[in-house]
Amino acid sequence: MVETSVNKSIKGKKWIDIGTLIVALVGIILLNYVGSFFFERIDLTAEKRYTLSGATIKNLENLEDIVFVRVYLEGNLPTEFRELRDATKETLDELRAYAGVNLEYEFINPSASPNEEERVEVYQELTRQGLQYTNIRMRTGDKMSEQIIFPGAVLTFNGKETPIQLLKGQKGTSQQEMIASSVQQLEYEFMSALKKLSNQEMKRVAFIEGHGELDKLATADAEKALSEFYSVERITIDEKIGALDGLDAIIIARPDSAYSEKDKFIIDQYIMHGGKVLWCIDPVFARMDSLKQSQFTMGLVLEHNLTDQLFKYGIRLNNDLIMDLEALPIPIVTGMVGNQPNYEMFPWYYMPLLIGNPNSPISNNLERIKGEFTSSLEALDIEGVKATPLLSSSEISRVVNAPARISFNILREKPRYEMYNSGPHHAGMLLEGTFTSVFKNRLPKKILDDDGISFKEESEQSKMIVLSDGNIISNEVNRKEEVYYALGFYKYTEEVYGNKEFLMNAMNYLLDDSGLLNIRSKEFKIRLLDQAKIDSERFYWQGLNAAFPIAIILLFGAVRMYLRKRIYVR
Repeated sequence: MVETSVNKSIKGKKWIDIGTLIVALVGIILLNYVGSFFFERIDLTAEKRYTLSGATIKNLENLEDIVFVRVYLEGNLPTEFRELRDATKETLDELRAYAGVNLEYEFINPSASPNEEERVEVYQELTRQGLQYTNIRMRTGDKMSEQIIFPGAVLTFNGKETPIQLLKGQKGTSQQEMIASSVQQLEYEFMSALKKLSNQEMKRVAFIEGHGELDKLATADAEKALSEFYSVERITIDEKIGALDGLDAIIIARPDSAYSEKDKFIIDQYIMHGGKVLWCIDPVFARMDSLKQSQFTMGLVLEHNLTDQLFKYGIRLNNDLIMDLEALPIPIVTGMVGNQPNYEMFPWYYMPLLIGNPNSPISNNLERIKGEFTSSLEALDIEGVKATPLLSSSEISRVVNAPARISFNILREKPRYEMYNSGPHHAGMLLEGTFTSVFKNRLPKKILDDDGISFKEESEQSKMIVLSDGNIISNEVNRKEEVYYALGFYKYTEEVYGNKEFLMNAMNYLLDDSGLLNIRSKEFKIRLLDQAKIDSERFYWQGLNAAFPIAIILLFGAVRMYLRKRIYVR
């Protein structure tokens, strides 16, 4: 009887366990089914590293075709590049969480083939597609080896494809810092490429000509960068009333001769009717070419006839030049070695390294901006207009009023620091609000009543950007060979500064392309390892990591044995 009762109890418990298991399985299935109708992700990082911007999510959810990404970061990679690969995969997984089946990706090892000729063919094809390779030197034991890596991807959408350079190289930064910076820009790189391929109707941007502005070669890289997102043209106003019709934004790039009153009127009414303007104006005329041909040159006030117009909108252009101790270096002959000149690099105070405003999405998180004979500007207190500084000199800077004598002789002596204490001086300003026409109360009634002109005294809500240095958007050129260099590139140090990124941010902001702008300016902390500390404390941490888990297990075993002894002794 006792055995029968025990057997029944065991069987009953068995059925209870089976029933509990079935209920649990059904509960899990129901929970997953209900959960499939809801979507939520929780980002626990302090800087919201894994939180995509609203514009990104909206674009991904509205995809009408499949986006396919081929990433060429696979194989036996160095540690830093494995971090970039893993971060790229995480970003693509985040994007796919919102795009669903409309986003696919594949990681490819371009060096997978054991045949050298086949590998070379793959490398050449990737180069033709626009990807840049990185040559990495690796040490294995006592041997050094080289490895070619293509830290990039190719995105295909709507039957078109575009390359994406995932690694952003910068002179003067360590490989670890470059990788960290590249990880920060992954979302922007993918969404920028997607926007480039999905643009059906591009907004129109025009460079104004006819007043000695920068020519096509001097703005070649700026036009190339802008043309990826906008339709870029070059237009001469030539006093034609409808010259700017249909344009979304215009760029006035370093004019060196005066605008006629009628051309000014056409630009003014373009602004009053909602047009956006990027003003790149030199208040003072000074050129490096003149200085190289003689012992000195003069910085003279430039009469472009735009000062009163900008003053009315809320900006005073000052007839001065900024001298900044934080400046680009130039080679100066300091003597002769045999019959050859000996060059040394000295900071040239008239080429300031401008600093972006960290509180503006236009200039936040950018490299320094390369300037050349930069003037200062000031925002005026105009009702209805808000001014936001974008670029400034460093604190150790000063201004010299025009006319100014400019000579390399100032480099013969050390700078007197007490003279460079009036900075920072503004060199770029964003204006937002309602602008008043510079021609208000100046035009005869006949023009005011002309329906063909449709004169407006005040604009609706609008915005413009004013830079007091036209060279900010000018790339270096070789006139003899008719070639140009990347915008922001400086030939003497071979560094690339943030001029191109600033230009793109400025145009994105003016044309309400805020989605890309917010993605690009997104910043999170990169917690780099302290290499010196790693080297000095390596064995301590290796020993601790090896011994600590074993010690925990032994302690757990000892406590468990002690408790069992106490139980069974009783």
